[in-house]
Amino acid sequence: MSHKLLIATHNQGKVREYRALLADLPLEITYLDAEGVAFEAEETGQTFAANAIMKARAYASHTGLLTWADDSGLEVDALGGAPGVLSARYGAPVAGSDEERYWLLLDRLAGVFDPGQRSARFRCVVAIAWPDGRLLTAEGACEGRIALVPAGQQGFGYDPVFLVAEEGYRQTMAELPPARKNQISHRGQAAAAAKVALAQAL
Repeated sequence: MSHKLLIATHNQGKVREYRALLADLPLEITYLDAEGVAFEAEETGQTFAANAIMKARAYASHTGLLTWADDSGLEVDALGGAPGVLSARYGAPVAGSDEERYWLLLDRLAGVFDPGQRSARFRCVVAIAWPDGRLLTAEGACEGRIALVPAGQQGFGYDPVFLVAEEGYRQTMAELPPARKNQISHRGQAAAAAKVALAQAL
């Protein structure tokens, strides 16, 4: 029996990644725009986990659908962990696009040239909520550092300026083929763990 799984996002990049990651589960993947969901769940938590749970529960309650939500972001050590939970809204309202946000980040690191001081990580927490109140969570992280200049055409968000530790800092996340990114990314790790738990719960 196929279940409908709502991915709580308007971001088409995320929808594509999750369709690929969850392709072998008996799930019909849908997302907010496809379901005509216009309201925005609050994201007022101080942690990625709090925001993911808030979103998953709000949309599961609103739609009556099994709902997968995530909250993720970039933590840069030289900036005290910023932009963190504010990653998607970093520099708002002036910085409105992905490109404006990562150039703002590079600008704020302008005087930091030591690679060791440009250390950073992507973090992701996935929360899956059932309309009856059941909930599961999983998390993942991907270590790296911030590049001096953006590179690559793949991915979205801060991917063009994030040099991946697992690739020996030779490539940004945006230079990796999507399949490789899904293997090692924070979202890929969190999704893989959540997928196992979800498969057991279906």
